Amino acid sequence: MNDAFMKDRPVLPLLLSMALPMVLSMLVNSLYNIVDSLFVAQISEDAMTALSLVYPIQNLINAVGIGFGVGINAVIAFHLGAGEQDKADMAATQGLVFSLVHAAVLTVGAIALMPTFLRMFTSSKEVISLGTRYSTVAFAFTPMVMAGLVFEKLFQSVGSMKITMASMMCGCVANIVLDPVLIFGLGPFSPMGMEGAALATGLGQTLTLAIYLAVYFARPIRVRIRKRFLLPQSGMALRLYSIGIPATLNLALPSVLISALNAILAGYSQVYILVLGIYYKLQTFLYLPANGIIQGMRPVIGYNYGAGEHKRVSQIYRIVLCMCAVIMALGTLLCLAVPGWLMGLFTHTPEALQAGEAALRIISAGFLVSSVSVVSCGALEGLGKGTPSLVISLCRYIVLILPAAFLLSRAFGPEGVWNAFWLAELLTAGVSWFVYRRALSRT
Repeated sequence: MNDAFMKDRPVLPLLLSMALPMVLSMLVNSLYNIVDSLFVAQISEDAMTALSLVYPIQNLINAVGIGFGVGINAVIAFHLGAGEQDKADMAATQGLVFSLVHAAVLTVGAIALMPTFLRMFTSSKEVISLGTRYSTVAFAFTPMVMAGLVFEKLFQSVGSMKITMASMMCGCVANIVLDPVLIFGLGPFSPMGMEGAALATGLGQTLTLAIYLAVYFARPIRVRIRKRFLLPQSGMALRLYSIGIPATLNLALPSVLISALNAILAGYSQVYILVLGIYYKLQTFLYLPANGIIQGMRPVIGYNYGAGEHKRVSQIYRIVLCMCAVIMALGTLLCLAVPGWLMGLFTHTPEALQAGEAALRIISAGFLVSSVSVVSCGALEGLGKGTPSLVISLCRYIVLILPAAFLLSRAFGPEGVWNAFWLAELLTAGVSWFVYRRALSRT
């Protein structure tokens, strides 16, 4: 496949062709996350609370896979842009090996530690039992998740976005179909409850990997997994981890944030933990399409950076910023217009509905301005500049929001936590613009 089109085609049509398949797949992925939660909410409110408490660890595992995959994607795209085929193949091969090692460690560690983790946030034996049952099955599929993410980034690095879209959509649709079948026991299946929800997710992820493998072997692409590169090479490992670790931390920081906010909100009522969990389910439907655009941008910006096309790099950044801002503006309008309906998808408790409406209206004030930090992080990762990207994420998820949430909660109660979101987004946007411009000036 000739990937020089990433340097030659006009920027806007190129970005649309790369990003739209990812946006569609991310929208379906968002839908599957929400549908998954809708079915779990029908089991009981305790089940939904358990899912909310498991989410940070689930997000951490995904962060390791996606973050390291970002490193793989960036290194492959850079070497392809520079015309270095062997190094691109080496990055793909060693990236797969390292990812499988990560998967083995995370599977054992997450399953073993989950009961202790849950007891940090709740004393309810039912919630702890439901969370443990769900996570044990879900985390057993970690190797399939990690391998699937490697092949996702491999296909993206050569511009094969339609393959990525088809694979992800098939996995998500399978999950949506299997959820009611396995949770409630439709047809010949026995009801499995929380284990059924986790199994449906795992089988969907396995199907996605199977499609990637089938296409990889049936239709050879430019980048290949090669036996001669299986043994780690220190220089390549350093390059992958220098981008992958900051990218992983970028994605893992929301897990730290959610756990910290859960600890603050637990001092008021478990209702607010439920509201925070529902918000993060809803916000995936907003941020995942934006992330789809970012995923389409990364290989393009990395390829052009490797090819020395710095003017195109700046043009790509500006266009993607405008695209993400449109998505965020729509999300803001939706949260302001129908917050009660959105919360009502997951809970019917009057107290939770009232608290959730207030939370969505306040938090959504920061959506639009968050476009700056989201796009800056993605662009810096695509350019192979992991450390500046990490600085932005630290400000967004730790340095600014946690002190603000703690202090504002002391002054205004739980609503202070919701106000910390938009305040942190506003301050981080200013930091992001400065960090991004400074990183480019050193190019």
